[in-house]
Amino acid sequence: MVRRAIRLLQRVAILGLGALSIWLIVDVFKFVDHRLPPILALSVAYAIGAYLILPNAVRMGLKIQRARHVPSFTITGDGLPGDPINVALAGTFQQLRDAFAAAGWVEADRLTLESSWRMAKAFVLNEPYPTAPFSTLYLFGRGQDIGFQKAIDNSPRKRHHIRFWAQGLDYAQANANTLDFWLNTDRPGEEERVLWIGAGTRDTGFSLTRLTFQITHATDPDTDIEREFIVSELTGCGAIAGARLYRAGDQVKTGRVNHYVTDGDVAIAEIAITATAA
Repeated sequence: MVRRAIRLLQRVAILGLGALSIWLIVDVFKFVDHRLPPILALSVAYAIGAYLILPNAVRMGLKIQRARHVPSFTITGDGLPGDPINVALAGTFQQLRDAFAAAGWVEADRLTLESSWRMAKAFVLNEPYPTAPFSTLYLFGRGQDIGFQKAIDNSPRKRHHIRFWAQGLDYAQANANTLDFWLNTDRPGEEERVLWIGAGTRDTGFSLTRLTFQITHATDPDTDIEREFIVSELTGCGAIAGARLYRAGDQVKTGRVNHYVTDGDVAIAEIAITATAA
């Protein structure tokens, strides 16, 4: 009875947050509508709603739920499930860079105001930007350490891409099936041989994020196919060999994550010391 009452109160609180968010967005529009042209007023209301009001409402809702997901998937800046984890490579930072360079992939630019503006311009005009930045996703308490991509049809709207987070190799081998592994926030040094935990997806065009309606890339929901593509790219140039699929422990959820469908397997491989350039 107590648990049911708590769940009911949580749902009422979340519904209240949703109603409050809608009221705030409408109120913002009414405020600016009398001061700006209708199109500009609508744009301002959208920007404030999508990038300020709704993200904060989502964060508060998650705190109310006290959701503590075991992150077999990454987390967005709003605290929502992001891309599923599907690749893990053992090697040094330089080996990782060399492996993707050999496969013909390029390293993504860091996300800054300048790179964000260049990306937005390229996206709208469909101009090539092969090193376009990624939005920040979180794992192990931090944003991605590095990311790589390969454009499709030379378009900024379509690309294969993967983000990586470093985790201590010895620690990973001893604790990969435990909750402690996914909640560990220690970042190993760049010179160490580590396990690079990766989340790879394929961008297919334009979309809006769930719940907050922010502008973003649309992605192919089948991340298992993208996992196979990334492995084949790295295997084909000799950067890795003998990749195997690993089924995470019982704590890791499989099936549908966010809007993605995945079997939950992670492709694990050693990065070769030498790789043949693509």
